[in-house]
Amino acid sequence: MKFTKMHGIGNDYVYVSCLEETVKNPEKTAEFVSDRHFGIGSDGLVLIKPSEIADFEMAMYNADGSRSEMCGNAIRCVAKYVYDRHLTDKTRISIETLAGIKYADLTIKDKKAVLVRVDMGKPELVPEKIPVCYGTAGSTENGMQDGTHSRIVDCPVTAGGLEYRMTCVSMGNPHCVVFVDDADSLDRLEIEKTGPLFEHHAYFPNRINTEFVTVLDRHTVKMRVWERGAGETLACGTGACAVTAACVLNGRTDRDVTVQLLGGELFIEWEKESGIVYMTGPAQTVFDGEIELPF
Repeated sequence: MKFTKMHGIGNDYVYVSCLEETVKNPEKTAEFVSDRHFGIGSDGLVLIKPSEIADFEMAMYNADGSRSEMCGNAIRCVAKYVYDRHLTDKTRISIETLAGIKYADLTIKDKKAVLVRVDMGKPELVPEKIPVCYGTAGSTENGMQDGTHSRIVDCPVTAGGLEYRMTCVSMGNPHCVVFVDDADSLDRLEIEKTGPLFEHHAYFPNRINTEFVTVLDRHTVKMRVWERGAGETLACGTGACAVTAACVLNGRTDRDVTVQLLGGELFIEWEKESGIVYMTGPAQTVFDGEIELPF
């Protein structure tokens, strides 16, 4: 199987063009190639496919073989892949995902895509659509009211015997945002212990991605992320979008935010009028290769 290793600020995946290759068992393939000792090493597997409703389709799998709806860092890499390899000459590309069609605008330098701005759509705040099983829909104890539904904003959650305050958002995949008092506390956080407690919490029927966040100022935040099926990763694009939405909902930042992640920075904008979140960041190719699958 021919592949390309790519990353968006350290969130790395193995990319396979299904315009040329056939991947018969993507779940097992994702587990195998993601292994950093016996495989290629990655946070998962991304298949680039033809689409009947968009320019291309992105099908992605976590390192444990489970399917994921969307990934902001991966979709930037897909856009770079198809442009750099002359599969399209468009600088605005539509990409089908399980979270709907996303649109990517490319910045080109020396005939290569170096920066990608993605229309990530509107944040989903209705609990049953995230999904989150928390209290009774419409109850004021769930958090802020949103029409006939409630939002889970700054609500208590107990994990490992400790109480946290969470804000839940879906950006096509589910996120739970937890604010941490300061950067030192964030750095010291034992995320390998706390992350799984949230991922497998009874509140989250599809498991959850959890972001731990410190606000540095009205336009800058720092975050770490525990991704379901992958563990702690260097970056999460949808997570950065969810964090920005959570910061605004809690009155902690303005609507344009630089999110500092372990692998680098993303610039996130949540437009007030349209309600759309835009994510801008880099995408990089690491190497091409070929691997023999053992099944």
